[in-house]
Amino acid sequence: MKIFGYEPAVIVYALNAAVALLVSFGLPLSHDQTGAITLVVTAVLAAVVAAMTRPVVVSTITGAAASVLTAVAAFGLHLTGDQIGTTVTALSIALALLLRQNVSPTPAARHR
Repeated sequence: MKIFGYEPAVIVYALNAAVALLVSFGLPLSHDQTGAITLVVTAVLAAVVAAMTRPVVVSTITGAAASVLTAVAAFGLHLTGDQIGTTVTALSIALALLLRQNVSPTPAARHR
């Protein structure tokens, strides 16, 4: 699975190197913000890969969304656990409704 011609891990490593370079040249990011950037990019790439994979796994996308919502607290967006849970639930419902037409259950395995 490639995104923009690169494996997702390459994009994450490049971003980590870019953030480290910018911080070393004086970009005023805290340790928490640096970690949050890495977490957000990793979660977004995980969601993109999950969305491009067939069949789509809704729980992977919603897990990535929960990670992003939690990580943005390092930048001042403070959400309660209830707010994050409600947002992820709404996202789960929306994705289930949108993706239902593309997902079908497999027949049950026969026992011999």
